[in-house]
Amino acid sequence: MQSEQAVKAHAMPDWPAIVAVVLGVTAFSVAQGVTYPLISLVLEARGVSSTMIGVNAVGFAMGLGAATLMLARLTQRFRANQLIIAGLIGCSLCLATFATFSSMFVWFLARFLLGFCASLIFMLSEAWLNVACPDRMRGRVSGIYGASICAGFAAGPLAIPLFGTDGGFGFALTAVYLALVAFATAMLMYSTRTVPEPSSTRDLFRFFRHAPMLIAMVFAFGFADIAAISAMPVYFVRTGHSEAFAAISVTVLALPTALAQPLIGYALDRLPRHSVAVGTAFVAASSYLAIPFLDTPALILCAFAMMGTASFSLYTCALTMLGENFRGGMLLAGSAAYALIYAVGSGAGSSLTGLIMEIGGPDAAPLSVGAALAVFAFAFLLGRRR
Repeated sequence: MQSEQAVKAHAMPDWPAIVAVVLGVTAFSVAQGVTYPLISLVLEARGVSSTMIGVNAVGFAMGLGAATLMLARLTQRFRANQLIIAGLIGCSLCLATFATFSSMFVWFLARFLLGFCASLIFMLSEAWLNVACPDRMRGRVSGIYGASICAGFAAGPLAIPLFGTDGGFGFALTAVYLALVAFATAMLMYSTRTVPEPSSTRDLFRFFRHAPMLIAMVFAFGFADIAAISAMPVYFVRTGHSEAFAAISVTVLALPTALAQPLIGYALDRLPRHSVAVGTAFVAASSYLAIPFLDTPALILCAFAMMGTASFSLYTCALTMLGENFRGGMLLAGSAAYALIYAVGSGAGSSLTGLIMEIGGPDAAPLSVGAALAVFAFAFLLGRRR
């Protein structure tokens, strides 16, 4: 049976909660967009080996995993809105730590805690968004949510050319920004009518059994997304393009993706949602498969932008369909499952694509990812018909 707050959410959106969620997830994506490149650049300037830089980055991933495993216990003891505010404050303190200390061990701990707090914000925000949003406008709100994530990731790295890598000013400024977002979120909490219900570890395993195609959708997104960010710039360089072209490709990937998500959300509210998901998967697959056969840089960048937009749209579809099909604690369990499977998919995308490129040559990378996305699209289409 649906809870009273879920019934109310289907009648009227909880706008203060939606605004708080969008603010929080944007802050999360800005923080991650800053820390990934900035920490690596700072450590590189200090003469730290690439191996130790990689080990330091593992701390963030460990924090993500720890938060996923502890989510059920935390939500049974604390309200979700309290955990989101605590996560924002925790992210702010971690960034302040980067600006204050230089010890590798301290940075590793801070990066672990940053991953833990950021993951809490991400998972709780997804569940709360679906609780606060009526189904008739779920796709559009999910599209705005996805656009905010993309915009945050794109805006985060701007702190590097603006404020440089010396003195920790980029970290400090981002810490202040997150603290302000935490304060604004706390103010919005007084007006909210909804809150995600607690989940359990049992719910997490139940979700994997009940929603295999949604899990596959998020895995495909993680695989294709990280392959585009990590492997495709290398592919462009190896196929004779300049490093500047490879760098521009990442920007071209991010901006259209952010702009397109509200349009995808509108389509999700007007068309059959499974059809939109299958369509975006086929577009992503076709774009990957077309890139090796294009010679003009403008056409390559257009295909690359279309591929990034369609790949991220898989996640917008999955988020919308999560709220459409699940209620109560299963919403939070689904958000945790999404975070976990995205980590698996992104790990597979970065490692397997690089290996395939080494074995089969540069063109094997986009062709293999495109083929994998095509298989997923056909499987999802057949699964829906059954």
